[in-house]
Amino acid sequence: MEIKDLTGLSLVTKKKEVHDLMERNADTGRFQLVLSEKEALQLVESKNQTLRMYKRIELGESILGSLVEAFCDSQYINQSSYLETLTELQELFYLYKNECMDQISDEELLCFMREQYDEICCGDLDYLGGTCLARFAEAVKAGWKESDETRREKYEKLSTEKRWDKDVYLSVVKELFW
Repeated sequence: MEIKDLTGLSLVTKKKEVHDLMERNADTGRFQLVLSEKEALQLVESKNQTLRMYKRIELGESILGSLVEAFCDSQYINQSSYLETLTELQELFYLYKNECMDQISDEELLCFMREQYDEICCGDLDYLGGTCLARFAEAVKAGWKESDETRREKYEKLSTEKRWDKDVYLSVVKELFW
């Protein structure tokens, strides 16, 4: 008989997920990102609450390992915000898996999230969820399915606001102050 916690989840499954996250510390440590056992448990419990909130189930491997792997080398994540960032990212992942009506794979969504997080959002999770992923989900629901090579071009066409160009900004700053 399998022992379950108060939420009905298998304690063995929870322990395995925590153990898997702890093993990933060997890889993420080179980016100065590690989870304590307590933090790993918090992340697993948060993921399970999110699954219930969005009425989803996980079959097979937990998404947390893939999420850690996809984002651990981002310049916008540091140790002090690591747990909070992973918690928000997994929430956004499941929200937009639902919003995209499961028409894209986990890998496609993670790839898009990482690309936008680093290149467009500059680490702003509110912008990622409220603008980039929302726009992407609308496009997916409308039948848009493109290869990775053209995804960025197509996304730019979906964009309704003007974006500032980092290189132009830096050149103007140089002119003003140097």
